[in-house]
Amino acid sequence: MSSSRRKPAAEAPAPAREPHFTISQLASEFALTTRAIRFYEDEGLVAPRRHGQARIYGERERTRIKLILRGKRLGLTLAEIREILDLYDSREGDRRQLMRFLEVLDHRRRQLEVQRSDIDALLDEIGGIERDCRRRLKASVDGAA
Repeated sequence: MSSSRRKPAAEAPAPAREPHFTISQLASEFALTTRAIRFYEDEGLVAPRRHGQARIYGERERTRIKLILRGKRLGLTLAEIREILDLYDSREGDRRQLMRFLEVLDHRRRQLEVQRSDIDALLDEIGGIERDCRRRLKASVDGAA
């Protein structure tokens, strides 16, 4: 949202063979709204080239959108996703990115395990309440007979 996060669009023309996509094509492919893609752009997660007012997305942006959605599906924050994507763009490359991704995944796994434990406890409690309600219903039917 803030303009300080927005990355400038690439200025070098794309090679002639590089595939390019419109915002509508990507929105359709990934079942997103164009507004969502523009939001990712505002957040500095994608940086399409510009041709006048038109945004021109390359394979890099398409891949980044795919990774953003995968990160969201895993429950990562946009800040975590941005950090991992930015590490990929750094000169240190894959090793640092993969190490950070493992840290983020480990943290997310621990969060989910706590949630699963909480859910299991709630399900046990619901089961106990259901059994008690059934027992009381049966007792009221037996007592009325």
